[in-house]
Amino acid sequence: MVEMSKKYKIGTRRFALVNWIGLWTLYKKEVLRFLIVWAQTIFSPLISSLLFLLVLSLAIGSDRGNVLGVSFITFLAPGLIAMQIIQQSFSHSSSSFMIGKIQGNIVDILYAPLSPAEVVTSVTLAAVTRSVMIAFISIIIFSFLIDIKIVNYFTLVIFTFLSSFILGALGIIAGMWSEKFDHMATVTNFIIVPLSFLSGTFYTLDRLPTALQSIGKLNPFFYMIDGFRYSFINQSDGSITVGLIYLSILSITIWFIAYLLYKKGYKLKS
Repeated sequence: MVEMSKKYKIGTRRFALVNWIGLWTLYKKEVLRFLIVWAQTIFSPLISSLLFLLVLSLAIGSDRGNVLGVSFITFLAPGLIAMQIIQQSFSHSSSSFMIGKIQGNIVDILYAPLSPAEVVTSVTLAAVTRSVMIAFISIIIFSFLIDIKIVNYFTLVIFTFLSSFILGALGIIAGMWSEKFDHMATVTNFIIVPLSFLSGTFYTLDRLPTALQSIGKLNPFFYMIDGFRYSFINQSDGSITVGLIYLSILSITIWFIAYLLYKKGYKLKS
């Protein structure tokens, strides 16, 4: 017993550099969490996008001229899908920590033999998985209803990943900060939703006043949606290269902030 206690000291990590089994287990648990209620987490965003598309196509679709060389509906559809990618990725990771704190089962993660980097990465990648599934199903359904097709698979993959990764990591930060559902609603209603609607989903930035155009180009959601839309219409409202660099740096920054806060136990440990 004495020899064993010397070999395995309390607090000593008994895994290699990465606990791959633990990382995979937490990731699988997070994926199953949203798959169990698939009608709410997968198809509800799809229905929401379809309703937006239907209402706007009936209201202004036929009266609106071409946008970036394509019809307004073709311009709109990828933006609606990208908007759901953004919002659902944030919703997944934020609810994971928020509900975990309220129900008290956050301790299952805190006491698990997982490093802060492994926890943050697992939850973020689960959020990415949810967004990718929503995007995949939405693209298939939309392709039967309107004339859209993928013309650039590289930008589709990279912007889908970066967008959902950033919002997944941001959701972890919001979930740790929020102490009740009202706090989370505040973040969603006053940050996520406004940035989504001001990102060029329904219009191009050149329709805004000059001052607002400059501000709009600082909005990361603009580059997320613009890059995703470029994958379908081969036209962009901004610079794809700038967007790729901007989002890459932002993804590392947001993930690192989430990692530091979780490592510190920000609003997780009493």
